Amino acid sequence: MSDASSLSGSGDVPTVMVQDGKGKELLCFLEQLIPLDGNDYALLTPVDTPVCLFRLSDDEEPELLEGLDASEPILSTAEVVLQEHELILVRSAVTLTVAGELEEPDPEDLEADGDDQDDGDEDAETYELLVSFMVAEQEYGLYIPLDPFFVVARMEDGHAVLVEGEEFERVQPRIEAELEEREPLD
Repeated sequence: MSDASSLSGSGDVPTVMVQDGKGKELLCFLEQLIPLDGNDYALLTPVDTPVCLFRLSDDEEPELLEGLDASEPILSTAEVVLQEHELILVRSAVTLTVAGELEEPDPEDLEADGDDQDDGDEDAETYELLVSFMVAEQEYGLYIPLDPFFVVARMEDGHAVLVEGEEFERVQPRIEAELEEREPLD
């Protein structure tokens, strides 16, 4: 018998719960299965909206903050700000995510963000500001990546285990090559 909570159907796209080495979980849609070296690797996308935390400064580019501890005070403030928008910050495996109904972005806001970024910096184009807030006189922002956010996991007995570190470095180029073969360019 399989564990119903590890692989379940939601409409047409199955979902799977991914677990990282620290025991954190992330519910994802199962996009593709790729067999490599006797293992099935899954290409997944988070069910909730992934977000990235940046430190903001008037005179510098936003700085991406990675590897934050789940108990970080900045995240507690972000939770309160998101609750005002009826959103929930989820400290999940791989990335922070936001659960709830997101408003559609205002096209004028997107244009205003991109106009002053004409120096060839592609990062300015790949994120959209969701909310900004202050912590100890420092401004922070939660941004939504505009590019698809994929997670790679290894399937073991119906469970998805996050592929990290050396294993990710080893299989990632092979998974990309396999996907290119599956989807020939027009």
